[in-house]
Amino acid sequence: MNAPEARQLPLQGLKVLELGQLIAGPFATKLLGEFGADVIKIEPPGAGDPLRKWRMIEDGTSLWWHVQTRNKRSVALDLRSEEGQALVRQLAAEADIVVENFRPGTLESWGLGWEALSTLNPRLIMVHISGYGQTGPYRDKPGFGVIGEAMGGLRYLTGQPDEPSVRVGVSIGDSLSALYAVIGTLLALQERNRSGLGQEIDVALYESVFAMMESLLPEFDASGQVREPSGSALPGITPSNAYRCLNGDYVLIAGNGDSIFKRLMGVIGREDLANDPALAHNDGRSRQAAMIDAAIEAWTLERPRDAILQALDDARVPAGYPYTAEDIAFDPHYLAREMIQTFTRPNGQPLKVPGVLPKLSATPGRLGNGGPALGQHTDDVLDELGIDQETRAKLRQAGII
Repeated sequence: MNAPEARQLPLQGLKVLELGQLIAGPFATKLLGEFGADVIKIEPPGAGDPLRKWRMIEDGTSLWWHVQTRNKRSVALDLRSEEGQALVRQLAAEADIVVENFRPGTLESWGLGWEALSTLNPRLIMVHISGYGQTGPYRDKPGFGVIGEAMGGLRYLTGQPDEPSVRVGVSIGDSLSALYAVIGTLLALQERNRSGLGQEIDVALYESVFAMMESLLPEFDASGQVREPSGSALPGITPSNAYRCLNGDYVLIAGNGDSIFKRLMGVIGREDLANDPALAHNDGRSRQAAMIDAAIEAWTLERPRDAILQALDDARVPAGYPYTAEDIAFDPHYLAREMIQTFTRPNGQPLKVPGVLPKLSATPGRLGNGGPALGQHTDDVLDELGIDQETRAKLRQAGII
């Protein structure tokens, strides 16, 4: 998986221009780069993408950077300058895909919007990722992932009843938007194969989250019911919850399939519940969720976590526990599936990073190296455009590259 041949990469030959920073746009291009696309990342000279300084820093660079920016080439270029904008137009004229996550209207103000770039390159696919989308009354408002999570309905549901909502511990709104951006890109590539023309893709953070909200809206529309936060339970799907163990740990048990529920009740010694016709199906169980959860936890509280998991595994009842980073790093299944990969950083030290998804049997993705240094590939990329050394020296002296 680490170094497949060039012919094995399904997106080989595609050129992607990344205009944006931080999470959503760069995560989308990361996925494209892992499967062979040549991703050219434009960063402002001097500081570069702010993600370089986010979370834990070693040797002046974020450890996150080595995941988010692998397989990319970094070009330091001032998009606010006319000369920088002209260079981007040259790059876009040769690109297959442009991915951007500026506030709507920003690129247009620089002469780099869809109308300008698609005129130069009718085959261009342009992906916009923003807080609220390219249209609508909220279009011009700034929007980060956490705001999209709130407006999309997720933030209201996370947490315990009658307590302030909590955020998911990762940037899930940005990541979901990146996945939709990649789906849209692949769909647009398929259409381009038929028509020969590119198109725009408009991804909004709040919509990407809202799309994950299952039956939230139709339940409200049909009954006026507003789904409320429920802690670790999953209302209307029973039993599926976190249960306390003897040693203070928690186990997660998903016994909500009809046959699984009967096996679970057998494990905990509650044949009366297993054979109760009122609990044979999920709708009946959900009406008595509190009673069922109490019965399960009465059993788990008397046993250590590992004994519980073994008993449930033997009975083919889905169960697990909340993994920490340490659990993940040494888990044999993660290792067997090559989801823990290691590369060598510029300082010579190894670093564990997540593997590549999805897994393709014939054309697997590539891990590549860690994130590039700021402007590491500026000269290479501009040389490919035919920009001579003298011109590059003047641009560098002016702070444009």
